[in-house]
Amino acid sequence: MIRRTIREWERIAYGSGDTEIPETQGDRLAAVARISAFSGRGGEGVLEHGRNGLRARGVVGVIATPGCQLEILPKIEGGGERGVSDAVLRQRLIHMLAVTYDLPIEAGAMTQLGWQRETVLELLIRLFCAKLTDAVRQGMPRHYLEHEDDLPALRGRLDVTRQFSTLAVSPQKLACRFDALSPDIALNQVMRAAVSKLSRLSGAPDNQRALRELSFVYADVADVPPNALRWDRIVLDRTNRRWRDLLSLARLFLADRHQQTSSGTVDGHALLFEMNVLFEAYIERILSRALAGTGFRVSSQGGHRDCLYEGETGRFRTRPDLIVRQGERIALIIDTKWKRMTPRIDDPKQGISQTDVYQLMAYGRLYDCPNVMLLYPHHADLPSDPIRRRYSIGMKGAEETLIVATQDLAGKQSAHKDHLRQLVLEFLPREGQSVPSDDCLAPSFPQPSHNF
Repeated sequence: MIRRTIREWERIAYGSGDTEIPETQGDRLAAVARISAFSGRGGEGVLEHGRNGLRARGVVGVIATPGCQLEILPKIEGGGERGVSDAVLRQRLIHMLAVTYDLPIEAGAMTQLGWQRETVLELLIRLFCAKLTDAVRQGMPRHYLEHEDDLPALRGRLDVTRQFSTLAVSPQKLACRFDALSPDIALNQVMRAAVSKLSRLSGAPDNQRALRELSFVYADVADVPPNALRWDRIVLDRTNRRWRDLLSLARLFLADRHQQTSSGTVDGHALLFEMNVLFEAYIERILSRALAGTGFRVSSQGGHRDCLYEGETGRFRTRPDLIVRQGERIALIIDTKWKRMTPRIDDPKQGISQTDVYQLMAYGRLYDCPNVMLLYPHHADLPSDPIRRRYSIGMKGAEETLIVATQDLAGKQSAHKDHLRQLVLEFLPREGQSVPSDDCLAPSFPQPSHNF
């Protein structure tokens, strides 16, 4: 099994070296990437397929083909950090996934995973196998299901119609209808589908062994294709509450939004996450917890107000990333940007995109919100302390303000929560108050800096 790891926006050349990839495998990986939901119109939204190698873009995760796995890690750096290892980036990525998708990854379990030697995919598979094995040892959930069978003695109730039609010539048999405990329920079908899918993906020997054992456990459960699973029939109550976390992991592996299975002659699989979306979702989760009890609440991808109207018909609908409300009043609009701010001292705008500024100014106007914020990830080339800058919009001393800030994603989740709470409450005026602005924001920003 060939395993290679690169970081977003990095290249990997063709070749037989330890830091290269065979060209035939590169072609197969590029083919799998092209059928991903993130591939875009040109088919290179995940990987740029060049003549001399592959180049990652702003999508992270694992692309797997028979005999090869390519892992793409995000550049999640802290202030002042240098030379962050792949193991640390892998751990931080899984932490973001755990928060965003409610994955059951406790601190104890995280310390036991092989961050250094395994890819993100293998680590998540190992976690799933360990938790599923522990759950089935405590007992597989079963429900009473109705059965029909022709028996020599009556069980349950008699199916009179079938008895006097189909079995009219076989009076020695009784058409019985009865309820019996069965493991073939929707929850177990989801678990079997996840086990079957992961058995085709995993290349780690210990994961393969655990998946074979689990396949034997689920032998009496129907093998339902992922697109035919009945998620709506899964009911979690006090008797099967321990399966909630496993259901989140199974949904991650089986959901089409994050991964793409084989198509046509392409043999492979991709478990991918768009960092723009992941960063926004992570901030939304942490900020919601941070503002609990403050009177503010957070919603994502809301608003849906139109920029223009043609008669009675609205055009160009807007969807701000995050909206912070106080009661019915919109107090703050946050647009998260997975972009790398420039650390140049001679650039006071630090590479902030003119397009992004115009977008936030439009949001402020449409939603009658005097406070808007651009939130970027912090990185090692910036000063160690997160950036917090406030500008007045349009004229000096204006009440409308735009805040430019960064969020350090290194460290503990509690630190992220405290920083976001402090950041928002510092710049959010209470009802009837105003926040003095520091600078006047002129509409002469440079073009967007390069993404991570």
